[in-house]
Amino acid sequence: MTDDSSETQPAAEPVEPAGESDPAEPAAEAPEAPPPDPVAEAKAEAAKLKEQLLRTAADFDNFRKRTRRELTDAEIRGREDLLKDMLPVFDNLERAMQHADSATDVQALADGIRMVSRQFLDTLGKLGIERVVAVGSPFDPSLHEAIQQLESADHAAGVVLAEVQAGYRQGDRLLRPAMVVVSKGPPPPAPPAAEAEEPS
Repeated sequence: MTDDSSETQPAAEPVEPAGESDPAEPAAEAPEAPPPDPVAEAKAEAAKLKEQLLRTAADFDNFRKRTRRELTDAEIRGREDLLKDMLPVFDNLERAMQHADSATDVQALADGIRMVSRQFLDTLGKLGIERVVAVGSPFDPSLHEAIQQLESADHAAGVVLAEVQAGYRQGDRLLRPAMVVVSKGPPPPAPPAAEAEEPS
């Protein structure tokens, strides 16, 4: 009696997975996509760039308007702050003028005007504004405006003799030059007197 279990069973044939084609069979070719149209691509790119440009231009216009508005607001606030600092000076000046109409003491009136002047200069100092140094200093065309030249035996040429109108500056920025009179130096020596002619 033979043992069936000892007999070799025939090997099962491999089963091909579904969807796989036989390598011997040629693969079905996919239809080729049409080549891109360069004109259409260029138009699409141009439209995209135009949209970006319009958006950028709108953003810049809004930025420019906002900046102009902020500068205007800052200028208005600066003027308001300046006026608030200067109004007390004008108040005291007005009081001095009212007092001048009935003042009998000239010295007291002069002292009051000097006090207002000091208050004015102190207020300018708080704002960073200082008076241009003029009298006795060398003439500086970046700070002074010469309106006259005079001979002076006491001052060398180019020295400021007098100040006609005060100048002011804020830091390195000149707000108004000082109008000054400048020395031309000492007068030239007088020529020697002609000797009297001897009678012939």
